[in-house]
Amino acid sequence: MHRNGHYGAALLGYAPLGLVTLAAGFEVAGVGGAVVSVGLAMVPDWDMRLPNVAHRGPTHTVRFALGVGAVMGVAGAVSSYLLGHGPLLSAGVATFGVAVGTTAILSHIGADALTPMGVEPLGDGHTYSLEVCRADSLFGNYGLLILGFIAALLSYWVGQGVHVFLSGY
Repeated sequence: MHRNGHYGAALLGYAPLGLVTLAAGFEVAGVGGAVVSVGLAMVPDWDMRLPNVAHRGPTHTVRFALGVGAVMGVAGAVSSYLLGHGPLLSAGVATFGVAVGTTAILSHIGADALTPMGVEPLGDGHTYSLEVCRADSLFGNYGLLILGFIAALLSYWVGQGVHVFLSGY
């Protein structure tokens, strides 16, 4: 998929996490997580700029997704600590960082699995492809973008509604 498709896939993948975060009352984290997800959406395709690294190779695996999640978790914990938050909040921010980072990369892999070229997410030589559309498909890329945008709006709306309901307003 191309950039717009991956942005949509990132929003679509993040939507359930965003909904739960917003329902819990963490609006800044809920919206910020969506922004970070979109920001990470194209990271696996950095492999096209790296010498001797195959496109849709190691950067398109579950292992890579977990690695990015770990980096985001450490970044969250360190930034929370530097802001003077206690250990419990810092652990929560770290966990959220792991979830956002991992989900963003997995959404990229999932979007690429829609194409005939497919992906090897386990790095075991087995290619997974749903063959829904070509990577350059206008319909596929903008369809994912629209679906992701709708999912993000719905998760915001439902998450806020659940929070208001649980808060007793």
